[in-house]
Amino acid sequence: MNRSVTFLIALVAVVVSVPVFAASTATATLNVTASVSTVCTISTTPVAFGAYDPVVANNTTGADIDAQGTVVVACTKNAANVWIDLNGGGHAAGTAFGTRAMNGPGAAGVELLGYDLFKDAGRSTVWSTGQNTGGVQYAPASKAAFTETVYGRLFKGQDISAGAYADAVTATINY
Repeated sequence: MNRSVTFLIALVAVVVSVPVFAASTATATLNVTASVSTVCTISTTPVAFGAYDPVVANNTTGADIDAQGTVVVACTKNAANVWIDLNGGGHAAGTAFGTRAMNGPGAAGVELLGYDLFKDAGRSTVWSTGQNTGGVQYAPASKAAFTETVYGRLFKGQDISAGAYADAVTATINY
């Protein structure tokens, strides 16, 4: 009898564990989606001209002072229509010596030291604001950061007072 009960229990276990197959099935598609946004970041390193000597080294027969800074941008891969612009700074009208100017002490409390920022090492194309006019177009092939050099020139021959001069130019990435 023990064997019969054991056999019966084993038979029930097998019958219960065998799946029951249906005569038909139904399926549905589970869609999975995401949206990738165009995002850009921008940072800068300064253009530091150093010491300007209006009497000897940088007088009218002397030399301009050249310096470089950078604009570092990173954007979503293949972002379209991305432009890097530099505004005119605090004194966009500049002086007879450039389209931009640094503010300094001077006898009247304000004196301007003219300079410019360029897109090229030859310093022939002024970097300004605007698509197809003054900015630099950027075509990101990847999300990796890209460094664009800003070429600065502080012009010789300026008759200015001693002191510290500075300007703040806003770098903008338009996308």
